[in-house]
Amino acid sequence: MADSIRYIMVGGFLGAGKTTTLARLAGMYREQGLNVGIVTNDQADDLVDTGLLRSLGFNVEEVAGACFCCSFNELMDQMQNLSADKRPDVILAEPVGSCTDLVATVIQPLKHLFEREFEIAPYSVILKPSHGKKILSAKSTTGFSPKAEYILKKQLEEADLILINRCDELSTPEADELEQLLATNFPGTPVLRGSATEGTGFEAIAEFLDQRGEFGRKILDIDYDVYAEGEAELGWLNCSVRLSAEAEFDLDKFLVDIVEEIRQELLTNGAEPAHLKTIGLWEGFFGVANLISSDTDVRLSLPSHQKAKVADIVVNARVACDPELLEQIVKKVLEHQARQIDAALEYRQLQSFRPGRPVPTHRYVTAKNS
Repeated sequence: MADSIRYIMVGGFLGAGKTTTLARLAGMYREQGLNVGIVTNDQADDLVDTGLLRSLGFNVEEVAGACFCCSFNELMDQMQNLSADKRPDVILAEPVGSCTDLVATVIQPLKHLFEREFEIAPYSVILKPSHGKKILSAKSTTGFSPKAEYILKKQLEEADLILINRCDELSTPEADELEQLLATNFPGTPVLRGSATEGTGFEAIAEFLDQRGEFGRKILDIDYDVYAEGEAELGWLNCSVRLSAEAEFDLDKFLVDIVEEIRQELLTNGAEPAHLKTIGLWEGFFGVANLISSDTDVRLSLPSHQKAKVADIVVNARVACDPELLEQIVKKVLEHQARQIDAALEYRQLQSFRPGRPVPTHRYVTAKNS
């Protein structure tokens, strides 16, 4: 139908680069004159992703407190909110990075219940090279249990397209090895390479996503006990603070120092980060630093190039450890880094927990034709 909204969902494990990918795609669609809406998703409020995308000028709504599959009705409400001012031509959706079985619980319900309103694009899943290579080759420890690794494999299994992201950080032989591992584990699934940070490969990615046809049909054979236990092994933390200093401080250095000190604390405690990211915002400028695994460097993924006396800092951490330990580490680091610049620290919000068992609103066992 000509006036249907194009629904493009981009999945992938924690730290795969979903937000940067959505921002890149949204920018491309906006340049084409399309009205773009974005829906982010998390198990808790106060997302770095939402703040980042809004800071880039995009129309963003958030489903917080549960994954899309368990909050399907809220997903529909938030997509309706995106239409309040101007109906989107395209909606980009970013599910929780520890969530899978999205074809049966999100795409198929959209097709069955709202087929006149939405046109479903190919479901793409991003491969995170650092953990993906270890998990798919099964040659070395990943820092995650087999149950947590099960989630990443199931995410890739239901994809119409697998995108190897962060190719700017890989040599050609490394990317070739990843592509071969994917061909062995998921034969027949198309694979594309790209870098969301640099934009390389995105013309081919956008061209693939623009296809019409029978997509979003790979309904998983999945063990929800294993899935739930794997997800529950991750500690989640969302924290926001306001930092107030007498003298100006370098915001980008502060963000990197936070993430690096947390990385060191996690290493000391033998805790593997799935993803750790922090954003600093104040009066129209912002910076972002992140970490995607214990054996990669901290990355200033979006520099602010600003000095400030006041800034709002948001930390999102997803780590294979007890959430109480994670909270202790993050608070210790924030307070230490604030002392380093003689700044007062005011906690605005702090949540740490393990995700509960996923209970989908809908789950379809057969795929509907488009």
